[in-house]
Formats: sequence, structure tokens, C-alpha cells
Amino acid sequence: MTHIAVIGAGITGITTAYSLASRGYSVSVFDRNRYAAMETSFANGGQLSASNAEVWTRWGTIFKGLKWMLNPNAPLLVNPKPSWHKLSWMAEFMGNIANYEANTIATAKMAIEARKHLLRFADEIGFDFDMEKRGILHVYKSQGEFDHARRVNDLLTKAGLDRREVSAAEVQQIEPALQTETLGGYYTESDFTGDIHLYARALSKGCEALGVKFYYNADVSDYQHTGTGVKLSWRSKGEDQDEHFDGIVVCAGVGSRAIAQKFGDRVNIYPVKGYSITVNLDEDESRNAAPWVSLLDDEAKIVTSRLGKNRFRIAGTAEFNGYNLDIRDDRIKPLRKWCETFFPDVSTEHCVPWAGLRPMLPSMLPKVGPGSKKGVFYNTGHGHLGWTLSAATAEATADIIEASRMKNAG
Repeated sequence: MTHIAVIGAGITGITTAYSLASRGYSVSVFDRNRYAAMETSFANGGQLSASNAEVWTRWGTIFKGLKWMLNPNAPLLVNPKPSWHKLSWMAEFMGNIANYEANTIATAKMAIEARKHLLRFADEIGFDFDMEKRGILHVYKSQGEFDHARRVNDLLTKAGLDRREVSAAEVQQIEPALQTETLGGYYTESDFTGDIHLYARALSKGCEALGVKFYYNADVSDYQHTGTGVKLSWRSKGEDQDEHFDGIVVCAGVGSRAIAQKFGDRVNIYPVKGYSITVNLDEDESRNAAPWVSLLDDEAKIVTSRLGKNRFRIAGTAEFNGYNLDIRDDRIKPLRKWCETFFPDVSTEHCVPWAGLRPMLPSMLPKVGPGSKKGVFYNTGHGHLGWTLSAATAEATADIIEASRMKNAG
């Protein structure tokens, strides 16, 4: 039986392990944390959003980044301190501006494909992840942002997404809890939300039932390509261990770049920090005042999800500040303020802040496919859409590994 090592137990690693195990592969998953989904897959915005598939590679993003550079409350914040990694990434990012339309369409198609696999995985195992199938509503207060949304909608329509423009009155009808005026919005009924951490943890249990081995608290110290596969050396539970695998899939988020270098591959992922708050709805007044429909404020770059009756997740911002996980109050405060503006009757007295590093490639498309060496594969670099795209890229990765195995067997 072909034995595959998966590096990383976040949402992409867990879905990849499940896709491979479902096809009869022997799979071992390695993660440096004690449990699955403890880093970027812990407390994201919760949206499974084909409607948010627009890539960032356009000149408008560059201009906003420059304008906001000295504003700590800005949705996009770039630390001006230079580094070769940051500069090379940004140069490649600008080089991908020409691919903006094609990459947006490709991302939306991938997101639409991912939905059915993600729901199928949950159905096959049988678990709940606080899913709410109420659609996603984009809201606009700025005419310029609304006009841009119309242009984006043309691209999403080409990808096969049904996202319809709604008036200000319709916005209020779709989400009556909204307490602020808008110019209108876009509503995608087929999008939905859920708790990424609950999903990944439950799917990891399903993987174990299929025979997948998990090595948590595992510090992988060496990746050695042997010509016929990869030998891993790691330390877990105070013991040094090593094992040979027929193949390896790198799903290590922002750690993927360093691992790729060990195999002679360049996967130029940059860590883009995002923040969230989970508002605990402890009182009936807050529970009744919080929305059930998922929202996306394009101007503020803020998304929301209702996670059961007692939790309200608000997430957003993008911070280019290296491998830094500090939770800054000046980045959390705008999320609380947004809640108090849009939903003033929701108490923000008890909310839990969080920060995670999104693994982002300059093209804004994930790296899915083989490396330069036999048996080395990648499924990483999903940026802010890891939850949205992971099930599709997991299936694609399994398809690629299966085709490679068949080719080598022939």
C-alpha cells in the first residue's frame, strides 16, 4: 500500500488526508501542535464564500496599501520595514496584476467545486460544524465600492456563480438585524458558513477511523529525498523517530516555503496576518440582535458568521508584518467598533480576540501539484480562502497523486 506523509493538520492537511485515505492510501499526518486546526484553521471568519473569490492583484490594492501605510486602523496594513522576502513577494504580486480577471474566475470556479466535496465529507462521516445555509450578503456604503462590485460580479458570473444585486430595502429584508444604512448589496444564496475548527477536528476523527495516523506535537527536523520517496525524521513524546514514505504532501501553511526549499522548490508564500473576534452572546438581547445571515463589508474588509445561537464571529484586516502573531489592540478595536456600529444592541463586553497567518502566494492562487522531485507534492498557499477552497484542492491533490502512481506503475 502506498504510504503518504501529509505535513500540516490544518484544514488543507486534514481534507487532503481524508481524500487520500478514502482512496485506499496509507496516510500519516504530522503537526507541531497538540491537536488539529490550532493555527490559521482555528478562528477564521467562517465563510465558505465563492462570492469572495476576487483576487487582490489589482492596482487599487496597491494604492490603498500605500495610502493606509501609516494608519494602524486600516483594513490593509503594510509594515514599511523592508525584507527580501516581502519585496520579492510584492514584486511578483504586481507581476500578477495582468492575471487579475483570469485568476478571479479560476478561484470562483474552484470555490464552487469545493462546496460539494466539503459537504460530502461531513455527510460521509456524519458531524455538525455549526453550518448555516443562509447565504452571504455583501453590503456597501460607498458608491465607488458598489460600482466595483458590479464589475467583479461580471467575472463571478463567468465562473458560474449566481450572485444577485439587491437594493438597500432588500438588504434590510435579508438581514433585519442590520442597524445601519447601506446603498445596497449583493446576495449569494448558495454560499454558507460554519466553524472551521469544529469541521477540521471532526474530520480528523473521521480520518482516524479510516486508519490515518496522526503525529501531534511532532517537530519534523529533517526531510530527506531518497530518490524513491522521502525519509522524515521527527521528535515526538520525547523520542526521535524516522520513517520512509512513498510520497509527501506539504500542507504546512506559512511553513510551506521553508519546507519547499529543502526539496529545491520555490513556493513564495508570505504570511498575511488576519484578526478575528468571537463575540459571546451571553444574553437574550445580544442573541436576538446578532445577525444570522453572513455579511461581508467590502469597504472595511470585514466578514461575519453566526456560529450557533451563542457565538458571533467577526473577522478581517490584512497585515503584512512577517511571521508575527502578536494580537494588537489597535487591530482588534476596529472589529469591535464595526460590531457596535452595525449591531449596536449586541454586547461586546465578552469577546475573544485571535490572530492567524494566512499563507498567501503572489498570484493569490494555491500551489496544488507536484514539486521538482519524485513523490513531492504541494497543497498550500490558499491565502484568505483556505476554508473555502480546501475540499476542492484536496480532491485535486489526490487525483494528481493517483495519476502519478498509475504512471509510475505503468
